[in-house]
Amino acid sequence: MPVDNRQALPYLCRMTNHHPSAGAGAIEPPDLSRRGDWIALAEDAVPFERIEAFFAGRAYEPHRHDTYGVGQTLTGVQSFRYRGAERTSLPGATMVLHPDELHDGQAGAEEGFRYRMIYIEPAAIQAVLGGRPLPFIKGGISSDPRLFAAVHALLPATDTRIDALEFEDGLFELGHALEAAAGGHAKPGVALDYGAAERARVYLHDLPEGNVTLERLEAISGRDRWGLSRDFRRLFGTSPYRYLVQRRLDAVKADLRRGVGAAEAALAAGFADQAHMSRHFKKAFGVSPGRWLRMAGPAPLEIPPRT
Repeated sequence: MPVDNRQALPYLCRMTNHHPSAGAGAIEPPDLSRRGDWIALAEDAVPFERIEAFFAGRAYEPHRHDTYGVGQTLTGVQSFRYRGAERTSLPGATMVLHPDELHDGQAGAEEGFRYRMIYIEPAAIQAVLGGRPLPFIKGGISSDPRLFAAVHALLPATDTRIDALEFEDGLFELGHALEAAAGGHAKPGVALDYGAAERARVYLHDLPEGNVTLERLEAISGRDRWGLSRDFRRLFGTSPYRYLVQRRLDAVKADLRRGVGAAEAALAAGFADQAHMSRHFKKAFGVSPGRWLRMAGPAPLEIPPRT
C-alpha cells in the first residue's frame, strides 16, 4: 500500500461537486446579532460542504449520510444519539461520525450550541490511505490531540477562504490522524479490490442517467456484483445505491440554493418526483428541504450553475 498518496488528492478534489486553516487557537465569541437557529455554508474552493451552525433546541431528526461528519463544538453542549447511546460534545473535543451511521442532534443545555462541521467523502480518505479499511472512531467523540489539530485546521470560519493546496495538505493530515486515533492500520481480513470499487464510484459520482443496475456496475468496474458491493461498503462506508442517492441530493441542494423549484430540482437530479426526493432528503440530513433552505439561504451570485 502506498504511504503518501498526496498526489491523488488534486484529482479527487476536481472530481467532487460539493462545495480550511489555522492552528488550534482560541475560538472567537458567538455572533450575538444572529437570532434563532441558523446554518452558514462556506463558499470557497474546498470540494466538500463545511458549515457553522447554531441550534437552541432540537437540531436534526435521526438521519444518516454517506460522508464522514467531522467537527468541533465551539460553544455550549452538543448532544446526539449515536450507535445506541447518548453522546455529548464539548469544546476541546472532536466529533467523527462514521459514514452511514444513524444519529440525530440537539442542544444539551438551555443556551444552545454552536459548532463547525465538514462532510468528507470516504473516497478522499481513501486517496490518502490507498485502499485500507476506513478508520472508525468508537463512540463518535475523540480527545486525541493530533486529530483535534488536524480537524481544527480544516474548520476556519465559513467566511474564510482557503487555498486548494492548503486543503489537500490538511486532508492528508486528517486521513493519517484518523487512522492513528482509531488504533493504527486495520487488517481487512479479505483482500479488497480498491481499483474496481473506485471505478464504480467515479461512474456513480457523475450522476448517470436512467436506471443504474449492479450489472452495469459489473461492466464498469470489472468486478462481480457481490464482491463489488462488499468492497464498496468497506472502502467508502456505504452501498453503491446510497452513494448515488447522496450525490443526487447534493445536486438538489445546489439547485435549491440557486432558486430552482423543488420539483424541478428533484427531476433534474434523477428522482422520480418531489416527494421521492423529500423522503431521501430528510433521511440524509435530518431536516426537510424547505427548512434546510431557510436556514442555509440562497447561494451567492458568483457560484456557477451545476453542469
